[in-house]
Amino acid sequence: MAETLTPMMQQYHGIRRALPPDTLLLFRLGDFYEMFFDDAKTAASILNVALTQRNGTPMCGIPHHAQENYVRRLIKAGKRVAICDQVSEPKPGQIVQREVTHIVSPGTIADLQMLDAKRNNYLAAIHPGKNGGHGFAFLDLTTGDFRLTELADEKELADELARVQPSEVLVAEENVALYRDAGRIQPREGYTFLSEQAYYALREHFRVQSLDGFGCAEMHAAQSAAGAILQYLKELRRSLSHVARLTVYRNSQFMTVDAATQANLELTQSRGGARDTSLLGCLDRTHTPMGARKLRDWILHPLCDLAVLRERQDLIGDLLGDAFILGNMRETLKGIRDLERTVGRLTQTGGNGRDLMVLRTSLEQIPQLRADLGALLRKEGGALFGTTSNIQGNASGGDAAHSLAQPVTSHQSPVTSPHSLAAILLTQLHELPHIVELLTKAIVDEPPAVTKEGGIFRDGWHAPLDELRNASRAGKDWIAQLQQKVIEETGIKSLKIRYTGVFGYFIEVTKSNLSLVPPTWHRKQTIANGERYITPELKEVESKILGADERGKALEHELFVQLRDEVMRELASLQQTAASVATLDVLSALAETARLFGYCKPALSDDLRIRVEDGRHPVLDQSLIEEKFVPNDVALDDTVNRLLILTGPNMAGKSTYIRQVALLVLMAQIGSWIPAKSAEIGLADRIFTRVGANDDLSRGQSTFMVEMNETANICNNATARSLVILDEIGRGTSTFDGLSIAWSVAEYLHDAIKCRTLFATHYHELTELEITRGGVKNYNVAVREWNDQIIFLRKIIKGGADKSYGIQVARLAGLPQKVIARAKEVLSNLEHHELNAEGNPTLAEAPAPPKHGKPRGKKAAQKALDAMPPQMSLL
Repeated sequence: MAETLTPMMQQYHGIRRALPPDTLLLFRLGDFYEMFFDDAKTAASILNVALTQRNGTPMCGIPHHAQENYVRRLIKAGKRVAICDQVSEPKPGQIVQREVTHIVSPGTIADLQMLDAKRNNYLAAIHPGKNGGHGFAFLDLTTGDFRLTELADEKELADELARVQPSEVLVAEENVALYRDAGRIQPREGYTFLSEQAYYALREHFRVQSLDGFGCAEMHAAQSAAGAILQYLKELRRSLSHVARLTVYRNSQFMTVDAATQANLELTQSRGGARDTSLLGCLDRTHTPMGARKLRDWILHPLCDLAVLRERQDLIGDLLGDAFILGNMRETLKGIRDLERTVGRLTQTGGNGRDLMVLRTSLEQIPQLRADLGALLRKEGGALFGTTSNIQGNASGGDAAHSLAQPVTSHQSPVTSPHSLAAILLTQLHELPHIVELLTKAIVDEPPAVTKEGGIFRDGWHAPLDELRNASRAGKDWIAQLQQKVIEETGIKSLKIRYTGVFGYFIEVTKSNLSLVPPTWHRKQTIANGERYITPELKEVESKILGADERGKALEHELFVQLRDEVMRELASLQQTAASVATLDVLSALAETARLFGYCKPALSDDLRIRVEDGRHPVLDQSLIEEKFVPNDVALDDTVNRLLILTGPNMAGKSTYIRQVALLVLMAQIGSWIPAKSAEIGLADRIFTRVGANDDLSRGQSTFMVEMNETANICNNATARSLVILDEIGRGTSTFDGLSIAWSVAEYLHDAIKCRTLFATHYHELTELEITRGGVKNYNVAVREWNDQIIFLRKIIKGGADKSYGIQVARLAGLPQKVIARAKEVLSNLEHHELNAEGNPTLAEAPAPPKHGKPRGKKAAQKALDAMPPQMSLL
């Protein structure tokens, strides 16, 4: 077969065979990237480009200058893409050398245009461990954030996958079936997960003699997962010099937030997929991309560490105490770009001049940020206290080599001095004035996007580069002089000397002037309007100009690499600065939100008491326009207020209230202040939510089965430290079955688990639990009836509701009046147990009209209306 292939196709097949079958190969041919055979068929359908054939070979192509847009679409479709570039210049009689320069997969994207700036892009790996456990590791290649842990069972693994949301998950081929629900699976050969191989790979990468200092020496399954990630990235030809730290964590450090809770509380997006109306959307007033990413991470990983939470609270309080410093700091943060990912680009793909400009403009803001933070410390009487390792995302100190040898663990004891967090953030903000000065002198204000095109450095920066530039410029001036000379010699006034990348310089003559062309000119090309010629003199000058231009661009690229390497010597300091900026951005954003909406600082404790005065739902408090949000109190503990039964009509606000309580607790456990007049929050180890349900058709499960699965999860996994939110149980079956299940679950949560629980229900019979259980309290959402209509007061009051007001709510929904009237008849029969001779409700017989007393006059009606609360006016 090899004899029938052209040298170019032989080269293609050699490169293609070295790649995995599921990787699409983009093969550079001149101005296009071509794909052949099955790759072409797959790509053509995804990209909607023409699929053609040449000698029976399917093929399609994309313009090289638009490659990033097309690759973005292939990655979005879940494909891996290998980019094969030309690495030598075309020469007569020789094949152009080509090689795969990089491979892109969903979890290893380096192009910032392909990523959401406000969320991480994680590559994860899973490997089974002992006793049903699982090793789990994940890495954001754009930021260097590398973490690992071990999880006890499949439920813990599912919860962590829901929080991390990796774009790609590596698993050994023999474990694909075990982890089929883990997301976008990338099967790998089993040897890449070998424990011993992973152990040595981690030691070699972090330049340490053992993994004891990281706290993962005995976490063999987690090591296997982390080692598999390193091996995978090595195969994809990725630089990992910026992956300078390994964070080992344990689930016990965080409140568990599973997938159901994320969705039910709308933590990062609403049920409709909107970010703005989620908790993240209402809190995110960050000004930097890395700040937005860190806030999202905090919301999905609420802490159970009182000391760290109090440090965050205190720093927010200090910022609120000085509006001038807060305003200054937030204004400064606006000038800082995505330092984290810019550093990642420069270490991985080489970056470009614009990346260096991002570093320069961002670093120029650091002195002012340090000044603001220093002023805050001095004002509050602070000083630089020790160090703490509990600040998530911080890199270790020292130079790059030192940082590689220093593990960052999240389970060490923190320093708890009042201003230790501010002090640590200050010490990790590095001004790097020598880098700023170097980049200011070297790089032009608006460098090009493509490094090899030149134009990056200022004139006067490098003398040999200036000489080549001058030669190129002088040659172009000479071209203009030559054009004028040739016009005078030939008399062809419309003659032009032009240039293209294909033909170089040439003289262009229109058809009407061809008779004036000297015989010594050599015809180069015929065009529609005339001919193109070259002369020995023009070729000589072209050689000088293009030679100087090419040598200048090559020299400029060399200088860029040298400058980039010089800057990257400060890798550790740049990463520390980026992490410190991100934390300051989050805390200042939370302070700004607290200032705008009147939040309070909750008193945090390890006990099980939750007391909130005038608490508000954080999202609705900001988004309601036509109606002012009605605040409510809450009292929960592990004794007399252990389980709150909440009754009331639909649309009255039961679901809003119980979600509100959960959101306030979660906000407190990221260190935020909360929308309330005052609050005491006893930390929760996890929040369970059973709110609504839908059919799970993919698993063949009905709504009721989904509901029971979620309820079983709560009963089997909740602890006394958990907060449980239940919004209806048993609606998907018969009334008596549903009531029986709801009653039994309530008793179990109260008696056996003893967890803090909010239980919203339409089963009014459950209110009788208050009689038999000392920790049960009944509450209802206040409503007012007026002229057979219902007014929602949105206020939570003690006692159970005596009616469900379903028919009134049905009227508000717009049911026909005839249906409403008939429903009243049926309800009356059922409530009064009116039976016919056969013992069945007399549903067909209309009851006597209700007695309303004598009609009221206009004055009496107005007096009754005036006596009602303001919410009445809404109708």
